[in-house]
Amino acid sequence: MVVSIEKDQKEHQQLNYQQIFTEKKPLLDLRAPVEFAQGAFSQAINYPLMNDDERAQVGTCYKQQGQAAAIKLGHQLVSGHTKEQRLAQWIGFCEHNPEGVIYCFRGGLRSQTVQQWLKDCGIEYSIVQGGYKALRGFLLKQIDNIAKHPLVLLAGNTGSGKTTLLAHCPNSLDLEGAAHHRGSSFGSFVDPQSTQINFENRLTEQYLSRKFSSVEQNIVLEDEGRLIGNVHLPFSLVAAMENADVVVVEQCFEHRIERLLAEYVIEMFTQFCQQKGIEQGTIGFSDYLTQGLYRIRKRLGSQRYIALSTAMKQALSSQIDDNMRGHLNWLAPLLTHYYDPMYQYQLTQKQQRIVFRGDPQQCIDYLQSI
Repeated sequence: MVVSIEKDQKEHQQLNYQQIFTEKKPLLDLRAPVEFAQGAFSQAINYPLMNDDERAQVGTCYKQQGQAAAIKLGHQLVSGHTKEQRLAQWIGFCEHNPEGVIYCFRGGLRSQTVQQWLKDCGIEYSIVQGGYKALRGFLLKQIDNIAKHPLVLLAGNTGSGKTTLLAHCPNSLDLEGAAHHRGSSFGSFVDPQSTQINFENRLTEQYLSRKFSSVEQNIVLEDEGRLIGNVHLPFSLVAAMENADVVVVEQCFEHRIERLLAEYVIEMFTQFCQQKGIEQGTIGFSDYLTQGLYRIRKRLGSQRYIALSTAMKQALSSQIDDNMRGHLNWLAPLLTHYYDPMYQYQLTQKQQRIVFRGDPQQCIDYLQSI
């Protein structure tokens, strides 16, 4: 009977974890900022019980003097005006998010302390049993569930708009969106890429939010390598993708080059200037392009790299009145002589798995029909 009760409790707890993500319950993260930066959930807000320095002091005290002394120091550090300020943040969060929950790393002292302080103020608020560690473990299990589905890969030459097509497929997962990176050497954004932990969290959050009815349901993914920027795909997913059916979207060169000019040049220049101002934004944009080309210099070969680098510098120096057409002088040969041959070679390795080819609308129609 005891075993049965424990099993029921675990199943109920797992269900609660799933509801947190499928219902996008607001999460109050009490961990220190450094912990939050390493990995968090998309619906979480970080109002820490202790800042990084305070957490470090308490950790050192715990190692040297034990738990009782560490708890005492923690209460000393978070007291008076400091406690009042942080308590006001927590109260404000609870009042705006009555259906939310609290968590720390393991659902232990930090969660219980804040829960009690809120209770003293007349606010009853739930905590996540097991904390961040338990929620993270639950999400990691979902990756293996993704790999169990029949997968379909959307392939096509660079600039074909594969990511845009995915948005038309309700049974798709956006790997690049989870990674916050577009996959190529020029695929970064102005703000930093996702950490490995956040990439995995975002991917499984997407999966849970789609509410797939069964593991027999197809999942459409963009055809990716093992790495997307600095993050790597989970091994179980890579193995499943290596055996997946492939759908190839075919798009003319002119359309693709205009898309790359818009996404990698015009939009990125605008974003850099909006976030950093015209002067620093222009410098940041120039660094973004030159570093992107430099990363593939060995694959290009020295002669081609020098030619493209020269064309890029000329385009950067001649940007007047937002006229970016000069960048076509390096984008077009890069697409023709580097990206297209590389992608076509990769596609020949998947020839036996190609089940459909067509223009963007034909591919959308096919993917929506399977």
